[in-house]
Amino acid sequence: MEFELESLEGMHNIHLIGIGGISMSAIAETLKSWGHKVTGSDLVRSEITDKLIQDGIEVTIGHNEEFAKSADLIVYNAAISESDPEIIIAKQRNIPLVSRGKFVGFLTKRYKEAICVAGTHGKTTTTSMISSCFLEASLDPTIQVGAILSEINGNYRIGKSEYFILESCEYKANFLNFFPNTAVVLNIDNDHLDFYKTFDNIIKTFGEFIELVDENGAVVVNGDDKNCLKLKEHTKSKFITYGIENNEADYVAKNIIFNENGFAKFEVYKQNIKFMEIELSVAGAHNILNSLAAIAVSDYYKIDEEYIKRALLNFTGASRRLEYKGKFNDINVFDDYGHHPTEINATANAVKNKKYNESWVIFQPHTYSRTKEHLKKFAEALCDFDNIIITDIYAAREKNTFEISSENLVEEIIKLGKDAQYISDFEMIVKYIKENVKSRRYSYYTRSRYCN
Repeated sequence: MEFELESLEGMHNIHLIGIGGISMSAIAETLKSWGHKVTGSDLVRSEITDKLIQDGIEVTIGHNEEFAKSADLIVYNAAISESDPEIIIAKQRNIPLVSRGKFVGFLTKRYKEAICVAGTHGKTTTTSMISSCFLEASLDPTIQVGAILSEINGNYRIGKSEYFILESCEYKANFLNFFPNTAVVLNIDNDHLDFYKTFDNIIKTFGEFIELVDENGAVVVNGDDKNCLKLKEHTKSKFITYGIENNEADYVAKNIIFNENGFAKFEVYKQNIKFMEIELSVAGAHNILNSLAAIAVSDYYKIDEEYIKRALLNFTGASRRLEYKGKFNDINVFDDYGHHPTEINATANAVKNKKYNESWVIFQPHTYSRTKEHLKKFAEALCDFDNIIITDIYAAREKNTFEISSENLVEEIIKLGKDAQYISDFEMIVKYIKENVKSRRYSYYTRSRYCN
């Protein structure tokens, strides 16, 4: 049902279905800055929709057929079905329809340097780190990232330079719509099998993504990931690697030490020669790898070493990426979006590098398909915490046709010899936490879409 978008000429009124999405809201603001009249609809009110309204964009909570009827172009996100009333109206009236992924691909064409950050894990943090380096160097980039970044007070920034730094999602192969000058691949892992079906299909799709990179551009990959290294077969572009374990990589972190907050200090070697010393203000070994990707990209674009060092030291993380929320009765509370076993492992390891007495995890699985596919690995990863609470699966785009529940995850954890509890009600979780840890100096880590 898609229109092949080559130009916005003559498209004054543009309507966005699902405008409250993190990427869709960035598109809305971009179009507004270009002088278009932008309207939108979303099923749920949020801080994002409130901000869009404050910025002068008309947003309806629920369907708005009148907005659809008056549109010259309609952009819709991946969750919108063909039975959506506004989609039906567009088809009846032959109004051009473009998916979010296709539209972002159109945006990448408009910049000389589109820097696309891909990978199964770490995209948001790495996109944010790269953005911070470019901002520190006063390069005035346009930015789209999948979380709130304090440096830009939001999830997007509209710059006036040739640089477009973009978090590039692999779900439903969306990133194959993009036109990258530089592509970053952080890792390739087994995820989104509801779409890809097999891991081989995931690897194949990442290869197709790399083939899109301009021959005069660059591909930056994790040299510790064997599947990333295989991407060299798919490009004639400059191929740049980074790593911790792979001493043959172009950028290598050595002599790593962690302080009591779990923040790393290390030396970066570029082609076996000491290049710089880096201090981070985010926890975990996975963030060393993320920062190496940012260093490699920044160095490729000839950003001065001092800007890179200062940007990475001042970077305290994107929202919901082991984000410190505050204290309650001497309990440190963190919020993390980790929704894959690899991400849970990385977060658990980051927490272990901090000083604390005991850790508590409140985990809300994300989608039925992912929970069923990785049930045992989720259980193993969660066992790295001292105390475990599991709440109901967040359905997102799915219906439970998988015969899976959070109780199954609790049972799997207990099989591994670790105690775990299932509590479905968020208020009951809060009550339980207050009763059990309020007088004891524990660290408390939360992974819940809704818990704060």
